[in-house]
Amino acid sequence: MDPAKRTEMAELIKKEIEKTEENINAYKEDVQPIAPENAIGRISRMDAINNKSVVEAALKKAEEKLKALKFLVQKVNDDEFGLCARCNNPIPYQRMLFLPQSPFCVNCAS
Repeated sequence: MDPAKRTEMAELIKKEIEKTEENINAYKEDVQPIAPENAIGRISRMDAINNKSVVEAALKKAEEKLKALKFLVQKVNDDEFGLCARCNNPIPYQRMLFLPQSPFCVNCAS
């Protein structure tokens, strides 16, 4: 990968890290315990508990993504950056732009 594309990828990854950190902070606010007095009734409390479960899953996924992105931003200048972890072929640049944290090419990911 040429140096200009590496620089572009590094900037993209840094922006994605910032966005993911913002999402994590928002999710953390949404997973606070639900006080019984905040609910209108039993059904609305159950709905809030269900929504909390969904947000907890999204939080976990976002934290995993953030960990992968932080690892990846350190590897941008390595020789193996942009190579599939399984087949060692170059990962298409468009895929890296779309899903920078993926260590696999399209064929190996499926």
